[in-house]
Amino acid sequence: MKKGKLLGSVGVLTAATLTLVACGKSNTKSNEGAKTASKFPIQTPVKTAKQGGTLKVAEVTNTPFTGVFNEELQMDQPSADVTSPGQESLFDTDDHYKINDKGPATLKLDRKAKTATITIKKGVKWSDGKQVTAKDVEFAYEIIANKATKSQRYATQFNIINGMSDYHEGKSKTISGIEMPDGPNGRVAILHCKELKPGMYYSGNGYIWEMAAPYHYLKNIPFSKLESSDEIRKKPLFFGPYQVKNVVRGQSVTWVPNKYYWRGKPKLDKIVYQVVSPNSASQAIKSHKFDITRVTNSQWKQVKDTKKVNFIAQIPLAYSYLAFKVGKWDAKKSKNVMNPHAKMGNKSLRQAMAYAMNTDDVYKHYTDGLSFQIPTLIPEPFGDYFDKSAKGYTYNIKKANQILDKAGFKKKGKWRTNPNGKPLTINLLAMSGNAIQQPIIQNYIQQWNKIGLNVKLVGGRLTEFNSFYDKVQNDDPKVDLFLAGWNLSTEPSQEQMYSEGTMSNYSRFVTPENTKLIQEMDSQKAFDHKYRVQKFHEWQKYMIDQAYVVPTKNDYRIDAVNSKITGYSLKPSQTNNGHQLWYKVGYAK
Repeated sequence: MKKGKLLGSVGVLTAATLTLVACGKSNTKSNEGAKTASKFPIQTPVKTAKQGGTLKVAEVTNTPFTGVFNEELQMDQPSADVTSPGQESLFDTDDHYKINDKGPATLKLDRKAKTATITIKKGVKWSDGKQVTAKDVEFAYEIIANKATKSQRYATQFNIINGMSDYHEGKSKTISGIEMPDGPNGRVAILHCKELKPGMYYSGNGYIWEMAAPYHYLKNIPFSKLESSDEIRKKPLFFGPYQVKNVVRGQSVTWVPNKYYWRGKPKLDKIVYQVVSPNSASQAIKSHKFDITRVTNSQWKQVKDTKKVNFIAQIPLAYSYLAFKVGKWDAKKSKNVMNPHAKMGNKSLRQAMAYAMNTDDVYKHYTDGLSFQIPTLIPEPFGDYFDKSAKGYTYNIKKANQILDKAGFKKKGKWRTNPNGKPLTINLLAMSGNAIQQPIIQNYIQQWNKIGLNVKLVGGRLTEFNSFYDKVQNDDPKVDLFLAGWNLSTEPSQEQMYSEGTMSNYSRFVTPENTKLIQEMDSQKAFDHKYRVQKFHEWQKYMIDQAYVVPTKNDYRIDAVNSKITGYSLKPSQTNNGHQLWYKVGYAK
């Protein structure tokens, strides 16, 4: 699972970080936790906040954060989380994620002229006091599109902007489709596009990048060295409410107010993000070690009676999934290429493995229903884009065996062979997490063993988060399938995750039908909402049938917040880039 960013979402993708699978033991298959969480508020009680105070926030993860403090290069959720006090998107939204004029910049779309005009407000300044400029908008696109940065954010989706493809391929030194009518130091950037898309009115659409990067601060660093530079790792600039005071690499970040913040002085004197192991999270909540801590769902029963905290909850735009590796990323051509001889290329094998997973029982057992199986790759919070009729892959061992028998995967002793009679060993990559991650993964392996499939963990054990994504992104040949997850963009276009031209399509599947459906859901016809909904439903049915990527679960996201805190909210209009708008958070008077 990645925002996990892969994170997150505001910009392109909220990409995809893995939300670590969280589970703990209970003896019942219960939904009591989910029933409770469904009644929790989405924000803290509204009170007047006083000036001052230090806020301590737990970053619940079992691995150090990578510490890439730049949205264009950042792909892991923990880094996105700890960056959030400074990171601010160019645009604010309403509670339906529609972009409005209340943020640092405004967006004007002209379908006839095929332009998107971004105008930065006067007084929106970097934490060194410099005005955010049109060049800073353009520079963010350059970081993403220049191959030397190796940004995972680039997708052919961006080629909708004129000249983007030529820049990405090194045929041009500038992006011809980005116009700065008042010059690089002006506040207006006009994107000249091949066409406008229906999602462009909403945050997270993947066509319009919603961040800016400080050109004056980073311009002398070669693109190839940008990610490792001190300016990105230790002393980053932001135009959000807070600025970095200190970084303990991989462990903590201390933030203090950005005195140039355009909305005025934030409430707090200091925000400290500190990494905490998932196994220690419940104790941290009960001992009030932090002011804000994400609840590890498997530990819910341990923390639910804690006094002096407000539990804030939502079902986020996110999901975990099982993906089958069927190809590779071709960096030269910037596209995914399927391998016609891939071990996991047989649809029957993929479908059988999906039916053999007892996902619903597992998460009822370990999380009291706070994590729950989902049927499709478009989660229910997306409203009518979600296909309510989709059944997905519910647990059915008998059906799994029948599918394998019919497809010619015959048993030879304990294990099934390939249809050609050769032995079949399947290598699973799974991420380490909290104490009950191991038994959950072993459970799935046992389920696959029951249908005669010899499934083994890559390296014989669970893999640490950063190493896991290195193997997934670089198409490690030892990996046949993997369990991961996304935090999603707030606009449901699938171009940025599952198209031929996005690195984030980690399964590497490419089919004419998938390409056609993804293009149709973002086409000019899709300005008609009914048509767009229809295409989303068709795509979900297709993806369920093909089973290249099979959704497993979503989770209630519950935060334990010090009862003295006000201004903390998970409402879309009160968040930015998928994170809290920290300037509003403070201690109540």
